[in-house]
Amino acid sequence: MSDWLAALILGLVEGLTEFIPVSSTGHMLLLGHFLGFESTGKTFEIVIQLGALLAIISVYFRKLWTLATRWPFDAEARRFLIGLGLAFMPAAVIGFFAYDFIKTVLFETPLVICVALIVGGVILLLLDRMPKRPRWIDADAYPLRLYFLIGLFQCLAMIPGVSRSGATIAGGLLLGTDKRSAAEFSFFLALPTMGAAVAYDLFKNRDVLDFSDLGLIAVGFVAAFVTALAVVRFLLEFVSRRGFAPFAWWRIAVGLIGIAGLAMTGGL
Repeated sequence: MSDWLAALILGLVEGLTEFIPVSSTGHMLLLGHFLGFESTGKTFEIVIQLGALLAIISVYFRKLWTLATRWPFDAEARRFLIGLGLAFMPAAVIGFFAYDFIKTVLFETPLVICVALIVGGVILLLLDRMPKRPRWIDADAYPLRLYFLIGLFQCLAMIPGVSRSGATIAGGLLLGTDKRSAAEFSFFLALPTMGAAVAYDLFKNRDVLDFSDLGLIAVGFVAAFVTALAVVRFLLEFVSRRGFAPFAWWRIAVGLIGIAGLAMTGGL
């Protein structure tokens, strides 16, 4: 397979999976493993995440602009930003101190990814079928304690295959939110979390970054942006009607296929 086609496929997969609870990192690492695609210093894999991040900014630009301009004199805007900071803080601390272990051990073990995909899928199925009466249906008005607790759940996504959005959504559901607001808050939490992760990745890999394949990076970036834009626009309505079961079954299927592939290629 040519590098151009691999770049297109990886960009599409990044955009399709970044904001749904199936683990974009797990999909990207497994695909890269089986396609034999790996850029120097993971430059390609790092930069195309910015395409998905740009999709969130595009869809929620008006709200983000309101938060940015009104927080000095709007108590509700300040409260939401504080809550977002509280949710981001646990992952920032753990990610900083455990970075080397995460990147050199967990990210290099495809079997861990496959198992995490399957286990996370089973958990999502159980949560989706659990009878619940949500206490909070507005992501802007969660208690500050709830923001922080959701942030603790997000830390589970340090294990590739768990899914950042899946961990935050599952945490929200367990803590009493409804499906729609849990998914929407996972979008907003992606902004500081992904932004900081990409910036730190670029910094840590600054000595080995290689932007010589700018064409491949551009293809992946645009593909990730376009597909992530479509996902963000339809996801909230989809989960309100269908729940998370389709994503859970997808996770389980990908995990099982991944294990089968590793067994056939001697990767277990």
